[in-house]
Amino acid sequence: MKILVTGAAGFIGSALMRELARRGDSVVGLDNINDYYDVRLKYGRLALCGFDVSAGQLPWGEMQASTLPGCRFIRMGIDDKPALDALFASEKFDAVLNLAAQAGVRHSISNPYDYLQSNVAGFLNVLEACRHNGVKHLVFASSSSVYGLNSQVPYNEADRTDTPVSLYAATKKSNELMAHSYASLYGIPCTGLRYFTVYGPWGRPDMSPMLFADAITEGKPLNVFNHGDMIRDFTYIDDVVEGTIRVLDNPPAADGVPYRLFNIGCSTPVKLMDFIAELEDALGKEAVKNMLPMQPGDVYQTNADTARLEAAVGYRPHISLHEGIGHFVQWYLSDKNPLR
Repeated sequence: MKILVTGAAGFIGSALMRELARRGDSVVGLDNINDYYDVRLKYGRLALCGFDVSAGQLPWGEMQASTLPGCRFIRMGIDDKPALDALFASEKFDAVLNLAAQAGVRHSISNPYDYLQSNVAGFLNVLEACRHNGVKHLVFASSSSVYGLNSQVPYNEADRTDTPVSLYAATKKSNELMAHSYASLYGIPCTGLRYFTVYGPWGRPDMSPMLFADAITEGKPLNVFNHGDMIRDFTYIDDVVEGTIRVLDNPPAADGVPYRLFNIGCSTPVKLMDFIAELEDALGKEAVKNMLPMQPGDVYQTNADTARLEAAVGYRPHISLHEGIGHFVQWYLSDKNPLR
């Protein structure tokens, strides 16, 4: 297949681009390399795919991977409609994995317009390009944050998602609604994936694993929100990649509206304090904990019901938290971590 991966320098996007190219697909990765977080991580992820980032910056334009012949990267944002339209028209992609988005729950509170530009207007550009160029399957990243104030756990795809507690969550819910309308109006097969707290090597520095590891190793106070009384469905990156590719290879049926939504998580929620304890054990150092109240935009608990995804594509996560934290810490302490 010829596949477009947007957000290809991101945590999940880069791992998907690499795995798809390894299995023999023709892959084009797209990313604007914004500086929401340290771009050294983005360059490092691209280097793993064989792209030459030795200059410390990437030009606008196309690059060929040296170690993955079927893999190309283009520095471009999905908010650039003319360039995106031209790319779709020339490449005629079979499938699209849309991971491009402005991330971060707390950042959306102080920088709301960033989210409308990328997550809403940019996603509309992707939908329109798919519509006019015969794309056979669009898989897009939603988020567990769409469940908002829903108190029923584990979260099921049939639960209500009309009580978001951040603009980030609201934009992800809007993506689900927009994709459904395009699937209904134009017959574009669309699948949305509600990702649950993805972690592992090369993860984002604004997420808890990296923040906590930094604080513990440097002996700095570790901010523990809601006084540690929080629960998360931590999902290891390899499980997420495998599940996403299984979904990509199985588009929704053409009868009725070709649209589906899946949770993609570990289905084994972990108490925040237990997660911190795993990190302390792996790093060999106790954290200095700064207990704080719940932050705006956060939710108490996330817990994925993944039965629908397992029934549809055979998804079953297999990396335990202990194993996953071990892999993460090994990378974190190594020379492969560009932020060390």
